[in-house]
Amino acid sequence: MSEGDTLINAVIGAVDTVVLSFTGFSPILGGMVAGYLQRGDRAGGIRVGAISGAIAALPFLLLFFVFGGFLFTGSMMGGGMGVPGGFVVVLLFGFVFALIWSVGLSALGGYLGVYIATETDVGG
Repeated sequence: MSEGDTLINAVIGAVDTVVLSFTGFSPILGGMVAGYLQRGDRAGGIRVGAISGAIAALPFLLLFFVFGGFLFTGSMMGGGMGVPGGFVVVLLFGFVFALIWSVGLSALGGYLGVYIATETDVGG
């Protein structure tokens, strides 16, 4: 793995984020892994961390569309939007908030990962 393979490092960080999703701070850990592998400058770490967070959000986006589609279809069969349609809107805003949260924390992790890689003696 060479330094600067942004997409590969972001995918590795995203996999770490998804695997560690049972912790409350998995986006930070995934971003740190991506930033540590990326090295370079801190702006590059922020970028690879943010990309990692966006990639890690894709499985959750898939689940949102599956369950949101069921809710929307169910509300249309009932004769109108009503409460289930409002629930879909709330889910949409919740997903947007979670996406911003994931990307932001992953970017922070990317910054910290580059800092650890360049400013400490961890890993030689």
